[in-house]
Amino acid sequence: MTLLLQPHRMRQKILTTVVLLAAFTGLYATTFVNYLLFHSLAEIFSIVVAFSIFVLARNSAKYIHNAYLLFIGIAYLFIGFLDLLHTLSYKGMPIFTDYAYYANQLWIGARYMESITLLIAFTFLGSKKLPGVEQIFAVYFLMTALLVASIFSWKIFPVCFIEGIGLTSFKKISEYLICAILVMALYLLYRHQEKFERKTYHILFASIICTIISELAFTFYISNYGFSNLIGHYFKIFSFLLVYLAIIKTGIERPFELIFRELKESNQNLAAEISWRKRMQQQNEGLIESLHKALDDIQTLESILPVCMYCKKVRDDSKSARGKGPWMRMEKFLYQKNGTAISHGCCPECYERLKEDM
Repeated sequence: MTLLLQPHRMRQKILTTVVLLAAFTGLYATTFVNYLLFHSLAEIFSIVVAFSIFVLARNSAKYIHNAYLLFIGIAYLFIGFLDLLHTLSYKGMPIFTDYAYYANQLWIGARYMESITLLIAFTFLGSKKLPGVEQIFAVYFLMTALLVASIFSWKIFPVCFIEGIGLTSFKKISEYLICAILVMALYLLYRHQEKFERKTYHILFASIICTIISELAFTFYISNYGFSNLIGHYFKIFSFLLVYLAIIKTGIERPFELIFRELKESNQNLAAEISWRKRMQQQNEGLIESLHKALDDIQTLESILPVCMYCKKVRDDSKSARGKGPWMRMEKFLYQKNGTAISHGCCPECYERLKEDM
């Protein structure tokens, strides 16, 4: 069955790779039409992936025995929401036109939330269940609400980008600080890699690397439509996809593999049990045969009748377990055992010998 599944999986992987390459190529082609179109599609793609991460993690909670991934899954719902607001407020979008700084502020706020989440998630590492799911959800909801209010309502969030000038000092420092937090998360992931499945560990490691590259790309652009901005969005998509893949590997594929592995182990255990029972049956048959032989030997010994070599009396051991029965004449013994009466006579040999003596 495994041999049949391998070609199918290989074809599926090749098809997925081709589709992703075509999607990324087509996405890049949109930059020649309108950069705003590229940005909207790239962000919508990552937002859909972020929401999918949350849906998968939430509905696979009973299969994912890794609180680290469950915690990240909850956080990505709110990260995706901030990215959605960032997309709607991006320069050129006719929605939030009263203030020119929304998009970059929302971006840096979302990245802070993402990096801190990847770091804090290690506090839940080693737990099979995520404690206080409702409380965690409420905390992220409150944080998101305060962040949105500080940008849209109170307008106290620091300015991150000024058109024609570029990134502000706050934005640059924030990007480097976010990269430092991600490096710390990467180090902790490396230190605790034994608590992850090998594939999941490599996927998460690559995801954090892509996030760091994305943040570095956003530290030196001077235009919202620049090339480094484009590179940053690509690596952001890669990082989101890798987290999504880690959730799928742990929450969907692994449970089925675990079921098949447990079924295989059960079959192996059953086969071992059957083999053990066969060996025990053979041993029991050998033991029974030995017991039969011993019983035959006992019956043979019991069938031996002790006879006095001088007077020819016999000993009746049937009434004594220790072989100390009474001695009696042969005639009496036979009569008591089976009612055989004895009549005396003389054989020809004895007759000839006795005749000579007489």
